[in-house]
Amino acid sequence: MSKNTQNLKEKMAEAVKGGGEKRIEKQHKQKKLTARERVDYLLDEGSFEEIGILVTHRTTDFGMENQQYYGDGVVTGYGTINGRLVYVFAQDFTVFGGSLSETHAEKICKIMDHAMKVGAPVIGLNDSGGARIQEGVKSLGGYADIFYRNVQASGVVPQISAIMGPCAGGAVYSPAITDFTFMVQDTSYMFVTGPNVVKTVTNEEVTSEELGGASTHSTKSGVTHRTAANDISCLEDIKSLLSYIPQNNKVTAEKLPYEFGDEVREELESIVPDSSNKPYDMHEVIKGIIDENTFFEIHKNYADNIIVGFARLGGRSIGIVANQPMSLAGVLDVESSRKAARFTRFCDCFNIPLLVLVDVPGFLPGTDQEWNGIILHGAKLLYALSEATVPRVTVITRKAYGGAYDVMNSKHIGADLNYAWPSAEIAVMGAKGASEIIFRKEIKEAEDPEIKLSEKEKEYAEKFANPFIAAQRGFIDEVIMPRDTRRKLLKAFNMLENKEILRIDRKHGNIPL
Repeated sequence: MSKNTQNLKEKMAEAVKGGGEKRIEKQHKQKKLTARERVDYLLDEGSFEEIGILVTHRTTDFGMENQQYYGDGVVTGYGTINGRLVYVFAQDFTVFGGSLSETHAEKICKIMDHAMKVGAPVIGLNDSGGARIQEGVKSLGGYADIFYRNVQASGVVPQISAIMGPCAGGAVYSPAITDFTFMVQDTSYMFVTGPNVVKTVTNEEVTSEELGGASTHSTKSGVTHRTAANDISCLEDIKSLLSYIPQNNKVTAEKLPYEFGDEVREELESIVPDSSNKPYDMHEVIKGIIDENTFFEIHKNYADNIIVGFARLGGRSIGIVANQPMSLAGVLDVESSRKAARFTRFCDCFNIPLLVLVDVPGFLPGTDQEWNGIILHGAKLLYALSEATVPRVTVITRKAYGGAYDVMNSKHIGADLNYAWPSAEIAVMGAKGASEIIFRKEIKEAEDPEIKLSEKEKEYAEKFANPFIAAQRGFIDEVIMPRDTRRKLLKAFNMLENKEILRIDRKHGNIPL
């Protein structure tokens, strides 16, 4: 064996050890996998090809020249997941706490550049203490280089971030730009400024978990799209998500083999209550429409008055946006509008057809909503759906009131096919409120105003608490029986498979951010 060959073997063996056995053991005690263990679990066995394993930092200040680790705190390369090419980087907390240096950033940028050239997803496994302070502005520049590539890759290849440890300061903005962010309960957190800074500036006492843990970001901020109990569960979720999305913006998601059979679903007939004021679970409607056990929900614990997620319909990957009557009667508010708009734009970027299920009484009223910009946030959803060029199909199951009718993928904003169940109610507002306005004088002058209001409410409901006026106008393409919904949608999405829309020549629109 030559000297150089022996030298290479020694260097490679040293690189694989990361920060050494003691630090690896500490990582395991914290119930965390190491960077290499995460990559090995995520990718198909034997498929990983590492890039930059012998890279080291270039810093000579503060005694750093005496602390050299091959790989410089990040494992980068490419491999396959279920046979599909992906690029991955995994920050190694055992080396300088996974802190980002100039060379660390260069390694990440290199695989992102490769991903954009060949059109493959990028997966980032984040576990880092932040910028390497010994490098000063060089480290900050490294972050900016990554952010820039995140933006260039946006809408070109899917970008997925998993937060599997700390992610603080400027480091949080790269995951924020990517398409989906996953977090691990109890071991991961994200924040711009940590608990100590918060206490100094605002005098608030807060823990890292309370400030930026998985539970906080999945329920309060919406920063994370899904949470997992541990590293393994998180990596499995990433694999599941990838099965619904394509490699890049020029292709469609893989369509699984499917044999058409009896597509009538009788269970859909009994889900919507007779009373328009009674709630029901829209998940049951979704379950009755899609292929069995294929719903992959996004943002499950955030803004739960609207449901978004991926599913399969006849083997085809689709995105679903649905009002949830079980929460706030399914109204649109600030959070739900943002949630649905973001999801809609992802689906449109990557050629994933959209199914919109509607049961919405309107926008949530109140000073809190107005002062927090419901006008702007509601407009985001309106803009996102109006802009989307993928196949778009709507089913109104019950209420479609006011401006929310327009916003929820109505025919007027470019939906391809709009169906309604016989239980659908399409009007400016509910019967009671409308009657109080339209018949105010008659009600006021009546001997018994309450009886008169009840009569007028019934009159208004008979006229508008049905889908037939809209169907006569062509705003609804067909009123269908609930049991036939799956069959109709299978045919609709097949028919729309080759839909094309010529865009107006412009640089880009100006969505109300």
